[in-house]
Amino acid sequence: MDLKKRQALVKRDHPELSLSQQCRLLEINRSTLSYKPVADKDKPVMDAIDRIMTEFPYYGSRKVTVELQNKGLRVGRDRVLKLLRRMGLRATQPRKKKGNKRKEHEVYPYLLDNLVITAPNQVWSTDITYIPTRYGWVYLVAILDLFSRKVLGWRLSATLEAAPCVELLETMIEKYGPPDILNQDQGSQYTSNDWIALAKRHGILLSMAGKGCCYDNIHMERFWRSLKQEEVYLTEYVTLKDARQGISLYIEQYNTKRLHQHLGYKTPEELFKNGSIWKNGEKLIETNTLFCVQ
Repeated sequence: MDLKKRQALVKRDHPELSLSQQCRLLEINRSTLSYKPVADKDKPVMDAIDRIMTEFPYYGSRKVTVELQNKGLRVGRDRVLKLLRRMGLRATQPRKKKGNKRKEHEVYPYLLDNLVITAPNQVWSTDITYIPTRYGWVYLVAILDLFSRKVLGWRLSATLEAAPCVELLETMIEKYGPPDILNQDQGSQYTSNDWIALAKRHGILLSMAGKGCCYDNIHMERFWRSLKQEEVYLTEYVTLKDARQGISLYIEQYNTKRLHQHLGYKTPEELFKNGSIWKNGEKLIETNTLFCVQ
């Protein structure tokens, strides 16, 4: 029995057993009964930043700061910069390349430039985003099949560790088989030894989005925007469990019921199962060419 269920069994007005005796019998710490989660003072600002960057992904720190101030939040640009770094957010605009920068990890080339994708499981893409709850942020990782736009799998966790990402990738490989190419950013989760070793073990070519190139992982960013505007921002998740239930229902609908104009008004599930851009002599989609604007 988990801690919350055992805490729920404690009766403060029990006629025979004191609180201490009940805690001892249930093997829980007496202090946990009066513990209240400490609110993160940065959470309201981070919630507002997340909404602004979802609606205006090309905003830099200056414009984000002005937007926050217009909403009545007393913040300065230094604090906004700190929170943007903490959230891993940046404007979707190409940045100047800086030479002589020490690379802390191996950087794999970007493989999707002008690549035509013609079948499911040819290219997968993955990314992580923040999901707000009443008591803090949780982190969502997902894997997208770029041919069909189907969300193959996802994980929601309370930490930004690499383990949930590695577990998700391993599960998806077992379920669908390994893709030819796996596209990702240069986050620490995707440059970890466990992640790279798993990909190499299955013969997967790793493709890394360049820092500052706004189109290298655009399909994941577009899915995050749809998820947040159509589900997350319309619902106030209280706990991790609430977020997991809401996101599960949305992704199920996204995969199996929602029609996509880019897919010839098919659902991702239909196109993934069909396995071709042609059906009965009819072309399902006009083009599936990926490119990076230089």
